[in-house]
Amino acid sequence: MPVYKAPLRDMRFLLNEVFDYPRHYEGLKSGENATPDIVDAILIECGRFCEEVLSPLYQSGDEEGCKLKDGVVTTPAGYRQAYDQYAMGGWQGLSAPEAFGGQGLPASMGLLKQEMMGTANWSFSMYPGLSMGAMNTIFLHGSEDQKQTYLTPLTEGRWGGTMCLTEPQCGTDLGQVKTKAEPQPDGSYQLTGTKIFISSGDHDLTENIIHIVLARLPDAPRGTRGISLFIVPKFMPDGNDGIGERNAVTCGSLEKKMGIKASATCVMNFDGATGFLIGPENEGLNCMFTFMNTARIGTAIQGVGPAELSYQWALDYAKQRRSMRALSGKKEPEQVADALIYHADVRRMLLTQKAIAEGGRAMLYYAARLADHMVEGHSEGDQKKADKYDDKLGFLTPILKGFLTELGYEASNLGMQVFGGHGYIREHGMEQIVRDTRIATLYEGTTGIQALDLLGRKVLLMTRGGAVREFTAKIANFARKHLTDKRLRPYAIELLKLTAQWNVLTVRVMLAARKDRDVVSSAAHDFLMYSGYVTMAYMWARQAAVAAERIDNGGSESEAFYQAKLATAEFYYERLLPRAQSHATSMLSPSRNLMQMPTEAFAFNH
Repeated sequence: MPVYKAPLRDMRFLLNEVFDYPRHYEGLKSGENATPDIVDAILIECGRFCEEVLSPLYQSGDEEGCKLKDGVVTTPAGYRQAYDQYAMGGWQGLSAPEAFGGQGLPASMGLLKQEMMGTANWSFSMYPGLSMGAMNTIFLHGSEDQKQTYLTPLTEGRWGGTMCLTEPQCGTDLGQVKTKAEPQPDGSYQLTGTKIFISSGDHDLTENIIHIVLARLPDAPRGTRGISLFIVPKFMPDGNDGIGERNAVTCGSLEKKMGIKASATCVMNFDGATGFLIGPENEGLNCMFTFMNTARIGTAIQGVGPAELSYQWALDYAKQRRSMRALSGKKEPEQVADALIYHADVRRMLLTQKAIAEGGRAMLYYAARLADHMVEGHSEGDQKKADKYDDKLGFLTPILKGFLTELGYEASNLGMQVFGGHGYIREHGMEQIVRDTRIATLYEGTTGIQALDLLGRKVLLMTRGGAVREFTAKIANFARKHLTDKRLRPYAIELLKLTAQWNVLTVRVMLAARKDRDVVSSAAHDFLMYSGYVTMAYMWARQAAVAAERIDNGGSESEAFYQAKLATAEFYYERLLPRAQSHATSMLSPSRNLMQMPTEAFAFNH
């Protein structure tokens, strides 16, 4: 099985040349110490940790999985030692406030770290990843006492965190949550209920686990308006950053999953467990959305990561494996056959993977700049600034999560296809990437849920098309600036057409939905995928523009690197972007062809 190599050259290209992160960090208070030299040193060291420590545990962790015995969950061999190295290296606190033991670097630095970790070993990265969500929730919504109690050990990585939403009877529809929270005389609450699909619900990596739990107070209104948010520790804090007695929260079982088997996915039982209200009563869902948006951006990485990993391994295999002769003539006459990479169809698959991985990475880094401003607004108490960037990021979040995970799964399957029959054999690792990636389109809201969030909430209800108009105006402004460059003119013209079409499609769906509410649901998936392809086209055009300028005037990379960017952009526009038009056609199709068939007519079995 090949090893993971951190794509530092592409990361530097995006950070320094496409999105000008050095100047971006200069404009942030949290960016004071994020100098180019410091950022590059962090990337190199994190890449080394991922390549040498996490990547070697990827396949063995899948084969061993997690185990539950006598109420104790253990992670695969090597995981605890790797986590100890992670915590000792201060990685958990990279973007956490200095007041709680963190390094105070911008939030985007955490995303760069998470991308490399997730690509090298997604199962491992989920443990500290869930903790970050708990930290953000407590930081934004917790009382001062709660912050002092929980944030430092979480930042240090001594404690872990989870999010406990889903129950047996409800997933996305959280209005059905039944877990109860009974007030106690001392101001605490006793929580009783069962949560399922809880990633990192229990494990042996940290001395304590802090559960962020949705539950109902006795007099709570029905539905989503009656949900509150609670902190429920596995062990009660002793007041000195240590742990005391065990709380009444236990792992009832481990889910038997298709993939990410080294990540402990637990059924968690709360049997009168002591919890503490975080945020206002009955406003837990609003507080939890901080957690959920963080998690959804993190999950979008699981689209980029598998595309990158599968591409690296498939490329290596395609260069070495020989089969038949290229149709245009022998490429390696001294060999018994030509390498796979000389066959056009294999190149189609490899270039699709490359375009998805590098285009998706650009989408993430673009969004990460917005996240930096949003987090800084919260940190400074500037709610206007926080809301402004939260709205911008909120429009992109469902596109990132839904579109990138769908394409990441496609890319992982293509990598398996390049290997042929060997891709189906476990020892090569390609089928594991496919299995591990499949969950990405499901958790933190399925693709359908992301699509409804994008079209129904962000576009139609909240902004009446304004979110699309604002984003497409930015794309159009970029395109107009490059109409005179013959290398970029085809991309600029196509982007201008797409921005106009995107707005027209939005209006047409909006008008149709006034007469038929089912239109929103029937059009949502295609609207999301169309939005994703156009957004990625914008990212590839931006990369192409920089590459063309650097070829003319010189840059930090080789000319071959920049030429490869131009070639990949051309491939994306000519081979992948046309998919957007099929989605445009489908989203305008009437809902009737989905809704007219009677339920009983779906199958005739007897």
